[in-house]
Amino acid sequence: MGVDLESISEATSGAIGSLLSTTILYPLDTCKTKYQAEVQAHGQRKYRNLSDVLWEAVSNRQVLSLYQGLGTKNLQSFIAQFVYFYGYSHFKRLYLEKSGFKSIGTKSNLILAAAAGACTAIVTQPLDTAASRMQTSAFGKSKGLCKTLTEGTLSDAFDGLGISLLLTSNPAIQYTVFDQLKQRLLKQKSNKADHASSPVVLSAFTAFLLGAISKSIATIITYPAIRCKVMIQAADPDEDDDDKTKRPRPKSRKTLPGIVSIIWRSEGILGFFKGLDAQITKTVLSSALLLMIKEKITATTWVLILAIRRSLLLTKGRLKSV
Repeated sequence: MGVDLESISEATSGAIGSLLSTTILYPLDTCKTKYQAEVQAHGQRKYRNLSDVLWEAVSNRQVLSLYQGLGTKNLQSFIAQFVYFYGYSHFKRLYLEKSGFKSIGTKSNLILAAAAGACTAIVTQPLDTAASRMQTSAFGKSKGLCKTLTEGTLSDAFDGLGISLLLTSNPAIQYTVFDQLKQRLLKQKSNKADHASSPVVLSAFTAFLLGAISKSIATIITYPAIRCKVMIQAADPDEDDDDKTKRPRPKSRKTLPGIVSIIWRSEGILGFFKGLDAQITKTVLSSALLLMIKEKITATTWVLILAIRRSLLLTKGRLKSV
C-alpha cells in the first residue's frame, strides 16, 4: 500500500499551524485553564474574571510561569493535529474511493471527523493530562513532563479520556462547518472565475473568519463537558502546599459524576458555563489562526513533500544503477 502523500501534506500543515497558534496564545490558555479549574465555594472565589489570573502572575513576579507546560502542550498539540488531520484526510479519501461518491455529506463528514478525533484523543491523552496539570499548578511550582506523568498510576495519565472521546464531537462539528462553508465560498469564487488559470483559494481573512465561526458553534455546544474535563485533569491543590510538615494525603479520584455534583452544588447550572467567554476567546483565536496558517502553508508543504519524494526516487534509481 502506497504512502498517502496528500494526507501527510494535510497533517503536516495542520500540525505546524497548531504549533504556531498554541505558542502565540499560550499565556491566555494558561489563564483560561486556571480560571476554569477553580470551584466557587460559599460565594467565595479566588478568580472573579480572567484578568485576575494574569494579575496574580504579575503581582507575584511569575509572568514566565504563564508559559509553564508550554513544551508539553506544544508536543501534545503537534502530535494531536498531525494525527487528526492525517486521519481526517485519509478517512475522507477512503470513503470517496469505497463509496464512489464525488462529495461527502454532512452526516458522513461528522462521522469521519469523530473517528479521527477518537484516534487523536487516545494517542495524546497522557500529554493532554500532563499539560493541564502543569498549567493549573501554582505559579512557579510546575513539575516536568516525566515527573508529572510518573507521579501517579497509568490510569491517572488517562484522566478525562472518556470526556475527550465525547469531545471528539467538538472538532467534528468545527471542521464540518468549516469545510461546508469553505466549499460554498470556493464554489462561488470558481463560478465567477471560470477562465482563471490559478487555483481558487481562501484569503487569510476569510479562512480566519470561517475558523472563528465554526469553532464558536462547536465550543458553545460542548462547553459543559470541556469544563468538567479541565477540573478532572487539574492539579491537586494539596500538591502546591509549601507546608512540608503536613502528612501527605492520598490523591482523590476525580470522576465525571463527582465533578458534575460539585459544580451543581457549588455554582448551580451556570457553573457549567463558567469561563465560556474565556474559552471562546482562546479557542476561537487558536483555531482560526490554525486554519488560516494551514490554508496558507498547505500548498508549500505539498510542493516540499513532492520534491522530497522525487529526490528519494532519484537516489533510489542511482543506487540501483550502480
